[in-house]
Amino acid sequence: MFLEGNYIFLFLVQVFILLLAARACGELFKKWNMPALTGEILVGVILGPTILGRFFPDLSSILFPANQIQRNMLDTIASLGVLFMLLETGLEIDFSVAWRQRGNALIIAFSGIMIPIVISFVPAYFLPDSYLISPKQRIAFALFLATVMTISAMPIATRILHDLNLLKTELGFLIVSALAVNDIIGWVVFTIVLGFFTNTQLDFIAMSIFLTAVISFAFLALFLGKKLSTYTLGICKNLGMQEPATSFTFACLLGLLFGAITEKMGIHALFGFFIAGIVIGEAKNLSEETRQIISQMVYALFVPLFFASIGLRIDFIANFDLLLVGTILVVGCFARYIGARIGVQLSSVPAINRRLVSLAHVPGGMMEIVIALIALQAGLITDKVFVAVVFSGVLSSILIGPVMKMSLARRRGISPINFMSKELIFPDILLEERNKVIEYLASKTAMMKLGSKISPKIIASALRREEDFGTGLGMEIAVPHVRMRGIKNPVLAVARAVHGIDWNSPDGLPVKYIFFLVTPEGVNDVHVQLLSSIAKVMLKKENSDMLESAEGEEGFWKVLRTLFASSPK
Repeated sequence: MFLEGNYIFLFLVQVFILLLAARACGELFKKWNMPALTGEILVGVILGPTILGRFFPDLSSILFPANQIQRNMLDTIASLGVLFMLLETGLEIDFSVAWRQRGNALIIAFSGIMIPIVISFVPAYFLPDSYLISPKQRIAFALFLATVMTISAMPIATRILHDLNLLKTELGFLIVSALAVNDIIGWVVFTIVLGFFTNTQLDFIAMSIFLTAVISFAFLALFLGKKLSTYTLGICKNLGMQEPATSFTFACLLGLLFGAITEKMGIHALFGFFIAGIVIGEAKNLSEETRQIISQMVYALFVPLFFASIGLRIDFIANFDLLLVGTILVVGCFARYIGARIGVQLSSVPAINRRLVSLAHVPGGMMEIVIALIALQAGLITDKVFVAVVFSGVLSSILIGPVMKMSLARRRGISPINFMSKELIFPDILLEERNKVIEYLASKTAMMKLGSKISPKIIASALRREEDFGTGLGMEIAVPHVRMRGIKNPVLAVARAVHGIDWNSPDGLPVKYIFFLVTPEGVNDVHVQLLSSIAKVMLKKENSDMLESAEGEEGFWKVLRTLFASSPK
């Protein structure tokens, strides 16, 4: 039986209004250096019972009637939104690389999960009965709320690192790896807790079976996923199937399959979509450009509708509790920071970077809101608690960017020009393959500045680093780099490729300008500062245009000195 025309008409109108307003507001907030989700949730608050329903009830009942069928239609597309958001979040995680970094990354991730749960559990347990649905479920409530306040927002942290030009540095590599492991552990913990407290029939044996099933599914999927996804996409590529449509279809199918499996196992489907995203992201033949296109598609369509729909569910004014908001915000941020800080203290992270790594774990953002929504739907938290979590997630995401920027600004400024020299300037190289360019620049750097004997080590390290975490920044810029033991001072070689080189950059553009950096191992602050300064200068189109128009070695060298003479800017 088909739906009546009125249902479809109103549904289309609702989606049109929500998507238009959420995208417009999200873009506006991004221009103000605030997360897009802030504007998207605000649209839902304005169009929901908080504003429209309170001041214009007749219009609200026309646009968003209480009819159950109509609500189910909108809820369905909102559910698809959160499922695909988790799929895309998983896609950003390179599990293999994170696993190879498991020394520091695992220490920080475990500390960043377990310590915040302990810290957050105590105040959550002693909240007044009025905040609980059932005082008899106080332990379950406290455990859920502690888990909600524990998981960090990897997409928010990644965006901030990108804005600070730190994403492609060793520091960014470590932070992303730690957050990737944090996300995986956090979702496994949350899934287990959810399974325990939504199935009242679970006894000790059933709990053991459930726990084994969750861990086994995650383990098998993550460790077999790389071969599966690489093999499947390889076949599709050999058949000449169109990209990025084929990769997106495969990601969707895998998400649906894993979501159905985990839902049948008694685990939330979101966990299946999250794991499916990690599995498809493991494919080394999935280009950075394709990843970016899939990400943009999800964040342009599904995510805005999901976050806008949140405001349609609840009256944020009626359920706003300042004390509860403050408690969840302060305790959550403090717990995540302390957990990560203890982790970096126990690891071998240089002291200069410990604050930034810890701060990157502070935002709760979208992950905090998603988990809270699941808890709300499971009947484990009240509307007031959910509203408090939303405010906490949004505020922590807004505040952490400026705080990280101020922390980075306290470091001493270092200009790349101090480590450039005319003999390591190559304005017109003819090589057209990424690895060949890296080998060429590495060998030249070693021969002229570091000693030819270490050339093979530099080449091997640089190629391995490129394979783990690509250094293409976009806008025709790449910054391959390596840290070597026994080197006294940083060395920087600069090249301009005549024909452009495929570097698997996020924007898909061929790379023309390559900055090859070698720094001493252990001097991490210099390494971070140099890479950040290079990115800050070269990601401005007018600066790359100046290098493009430079003629000959002398002209190229003159432009470089002009661009970097006053950096960092």
